[in-house]
Amino acid sequence: MNPLHLDLGTVVAEQPDPLLFATVSGAHLYGFPSRDSDVDLRGVHLLPVAQFLGLGAPEETRSRTWDRDGVELDLVTHDLRKFVTLLLRPNGYVLEQLLSPLVVHTGEAHAELVALAPGVVTSNHAHHYRGFATTQWRLFEKSGELKPLLYTFRTLLTGIHLMRSGEVQASLPVLLDEVGEAPGRLRELIAAKEAAEHGPAAAAGVDRAAVAAQVETLHAVLEQARSDSALPAAPSVREALGEFVVRVRLAR
Repeated sequence: MNPLHLDLGTVVAEQPDPLLFATVSGAHLYGFPSRDSDVDLRGVHLLPVAQFLGLGAPEETRSRTWDRDGVELDLVTHDLRKFVTLLLRPNGYVLEQLLSPLVVHTGEAHAELVALAPGVVTSNHAHHYRGFATTQWRLFEKSGELKPLLYTFRTLLTGIHLMRSGEVQASLPVLLDEVGEAPGRLRELIAAKEAAEHGPAAAAGVDRAAVAAQVETLHAVLEQARSDSALPAAPSVREALGEFVVRVRLAR
């Protein structure tokens, strides 16, 4: 079964507060899901005004993992204010969720956020992608699994593409055609990962010294792309996003 054929709309309808949008992230978005990959759902929920006026702390982030029809679902949503706060930081992770083409649920508020998204993209997003790549590389060194190695390459290539074009592209297969410095053998590694979510990189013939050199090179390319980028250093839509949060909350 293709896990994306699950009735994910039902999952949206089951949530205690309305979702402004829900998209698929993770390996399915990145273009290298395995047969046993879980489905990562990400989105924004909208809490009532009363939760921000009382004495209790609002439930700004919700996280749940469960099994449905033999597929593991991982759902994480943020309240609108929390999500926009993250969006205004150089946080490529939430930007990718907002702009994911794998849309499960959408509406006017989602469309408005998407329209504002170019105004939050800055040259400082390069730091996010370099930091995320470093974390994934450490996981690869510890586990020897193919998954974090592909995450490392995907993250660096997304950052390079973003610095050069201002556009978010999270799919590794697409990035291999878009970024000239992408190692050619990555297509073979993507195919190898399809067999198992936690398969060893050694079984795919990965030479650790060779991939370490490639990763180091891509870090340098990303840093140079950041230095050369025409992107601004700070978001230009902070005020517009603040007004958006208030308007959408009051309209609930």
